[in-house]
Amino acid sequence: MKNLSDINVIRSVMAKHGVTFNKGLGQNFLIDPDVCPAMAEAAGLDENTCAVEIGPGVGVLTAELAKRAGKVLSFEVDERLLPVLDETLSEFSNVEIINQDILKADLEAIFKEKCNGMDIAVCANLPYYITSPIIMLFLENKLPVKSITVMVQKEAADRLCAEVGSRDAGAVTVAVNYFANSEELFFVPKESFLPPPKVNSEVIRLTVRKEPPVEVADEKFFFKVVKAAFSQRRKTAENSISSGLSVNKSVVADALEKAGLEKTVRAEKLTMENFATLAEILNK
Repeated sequence: MKNLSDINVIRSVMAKHGVTFNKGLGQNFLIDPDVCPAMAEAAGLDENTCAVEIGPGVGVLTAELAKRAGKVLSFEVDERLLPVLDETLSEFSNVEIINQDILKADLEAIFKEKCNGMDIAVCANLPYYITSPIIMLFLENKLPVKSITVMVQKEAADRLCAEVGSRDAGAVTVAVNYFANSEELFFVPKESFLPPPKVNSEVIRLTVRKEPPVEVADEKFFFKVVKAAFSQRRKTAENSISSGLSVNKSVVADALEKAGLEKTVRAEKLTMENFATLAEILNK
């Protein structure tokens, strides 16, 4: 097997197939040989697992997934990389490259057809510009995924894994923690990539919950309240929710009082339980 963490090997394979890096697709290839094995191990794969990868690049992580999982489905939107991956992954019979944009693919149908009832675990080095949309794609659509182990921008990792009710929390923090338990696993410096990005990265793991931590009658409305609350971070939750939901401030003030919250409270101070209570009161 080729050493896909060796910069000269990567350049040679890409040059052979006439492929150059595409910054627009967030293509930064890993050259640290320790990162991908650690990610694949953290994903908890075995022969009964179907691993799902997004953006395989030249196949560094893909190969590590293939060594551990029963099946690997790797989504690659860049057609130019398909012959590269055919070469670098030729020894693995359990890998299937799907040339589709994962945000537009019918994942439910694909998983049903190709994973044969296996456990599904996502493991990927995510392009920074679509980190949150991809994570929420799996969580909001309640796809049959047991865990999501991904490398993301360090700042995004801090936000995604923050405690709800803390300064780093945002709307995506509440959404992620509603659907999954989140944890930061290990730091990856920008020098681990070719070409090096401008920021450092971190590997995180989201373990999908069987049940959310709070009970809400209307999930869509709950998330509307959350999104509205964080829409104007410098303002109070009263002002933000009033503006975001287009309701009178007095209605929001009354809801905050009924929820036992101060009128001046800001969104980042609200817990998951606070949001659930507010949503229930406002929905009535």
